[in-house]
Amino acid sequence: MTDTPKRNPTRRDVMKTTGKVAVASALASLAVPHVHAGENNTIQIALVGCGGRGTGAAEDALSSKSGPTKLVAMADVFPNRLKDSHETLKRAKNKQVEVPDNRKFIDFDAYKQAMDCLRPGDVVILTTPPAFRWVHFTYAIQKGLNVFMEKPITVDGPSTRRMLKLGEEAKKRNLKVGVGLMCRHCPARGELFKKIKDGMIGDLTLLRAYRQHNPVAFFASQPKPNGISELLYQIQRFHSFLWASGGCFSDFYIHNIDECCWMKDAWPVEARAAGGRHYRENSIDQNFDVYSVEYTFGDGTKLLLEGRCMNGCDQQFASLAHGTKGSAVISSNSHWPSSCRLLKNQHASTSKKYTKDIIWKCGPENANPYRVEWDHLLEAIRQDKPYNEVERGAQASLVTAMGRMAAHTGQVVSYDQALNSDQEFAPELDKLKMDSPAPLLAGSDGKYPVPQPGRKKHEY
Repeated sequence: MTDTPKRNPTRRDVMKTTGKVAVASALASLAVPHVHAGENNTIQIALVGCGGRGTGAAEDALSSKSGPTKLVAMADVFPNRLKDSHETLKRAKNKQVEVPDNRKFIDFDAYKQAMDCLRPGDVVILTTPPAFRWVHFTYAIQKGLNVFMEKPITVDGPSTRRMLKLGEEAKKRNLKVGVGLMCRHCPARGELFKKIKDGMIGDLTLLRAYRQHNPVAFFASQPKPNGISELLYQIQRFHSFLWASGGCFSDFYIHNIDECCWMKDAWPVEARAAGGRHYRENSIDQNFDVYSVEYTFGDGTKLLLEGRCMNGCDQQFASLAHGTKGSAVISSNSHWPSSCRLLKNQHASTSKKYTKDIIWKCGPENANPYRVEWDHLLEAIRQDKPYNEVERGAQASLVTAMGRMAAHTGQVVSYDQALNSDQEFAPELDKLKMDSPAPLLAGSDGKYPVPQPGRKKHEY
């Protein structure tokens, strides 16, 4: 931590060269050199997106060992979510939550009002549905703000290309950006990665990832009830709609995919997949119930992903790796603790009956990666160290979407095809207002298009 932080440019200084022009022009006109925390050493935070993830991220930020931090503004499109989030955070971190009513904003442009409450060098948390990430990130860069954004950060090729460019802009402005792939900040997984790279289980030949459980969150949705617009209903239940979140595939499976790619130290070059819907009755969401994806890396190594959201089935939530000399458990039950270990044979699994085969296992996992990622981001801000996770976050989001695209179209999809795809689910989200039509409209039966592998080359 620096004892005497450099003076920040004021909002007035920054905004002298920015106007209400197109994003590219605004970014080009912005200059925010050497961004630091304010003179009082407290980093102020604004929360944009006050659901469960946003509330959790804000509490993690306020709990960081790299404090002091203070929440000063909040934004959402749902008043009840903002209210509940504020009450939760006040109970947990009362002295660090200073958000009076005039800094609580409700609307589609509320993100701007919340960010306007910050100084250059402060932090905005972006935890709305992923489709809005590029819109809010663009404004954060204009304001000279450091950013924490939840995963996934893109849902299709065009938004990925846009986010990659924005990430480079943020890097040029010396802004620090964290992406919520917290498994990358897990000390146990970091130690496992080093041991795999050192050859303890030989060359990796296969990776496996499983997320199979009962339906959770907004995986499925019934027809829209009265009293809420179609737009707000889709945003409220964002896991059900591809434009808002990339569906359950992008939102649920990205961590397992990303941690496997980390251990392989590469991104897959193509994906082939299958999936389907079962027992759906009156559900109007766009998700498949089951997904089976074969990712292929450049050297031919495979990553097999099995996803399922169905009641009454066997459940597994793990990532595993196999090498020429042994195998590894990357994670064994949800995301944390990981219970990382190496085995002398191919018995990597969540079963305890192979304990005698373990050649290494991680120690006690006291460091919560959800908190550690905030320690790393805030340390980088205070020490003015390079810190930008956008490229990796965008690549992880694209690789995840690549598997979903393969399942939904029934085609083999390459990394380059996914990146250069011209299908953008919702290209003008920066223009949405409360009375705007939804990016996706229901048919006369109240249902939405679902993927039709083999029949449609696009996802809907």
